[in-house]
Amino acid sequence: MTVEVLKSKIHCATVTEANLHYMGSITIDEALMEAAGLIAGERVFIVNNMNGERFDTYIIKGPRNSGCICLNGAAARKVQVGDVVIIMAYAQMSLEEAHAFSPSIIFPREGNRL
Repeated sequence: MTVEVLKSKIHCATVTEANLHYMGSITIDEALMEAAGLIAGERVFIVNNMNGERFDTYIIKGPRNSGCICLNGAAARKVQVGDVVIIMAYAQMSLEEAHAFSPSIIFPREGNRL
């Protein structure tokens, strides 16, 4: 049996852009991605703390140390610049692996800085 558990989380990042005219995804500062153990193309789940929206998309790598958190395409309708979001990725693993696993969780400071 496998279970799906939290692998990575960026807790309370601020949306810096919402680009409706793009083909979907979320652009995340490369430094934040690395710190949280996320990779380009990975599926993530996003919770908007300001309006309760919950949705999923995939990651595009943004410029390192830019603080960029940009929702693209249809997801741009679910946020406004300045909203606070939680970005989460999950992984499947055996029960034994899950008991020993610790997720990577980061808490960005103002400007989405580490």
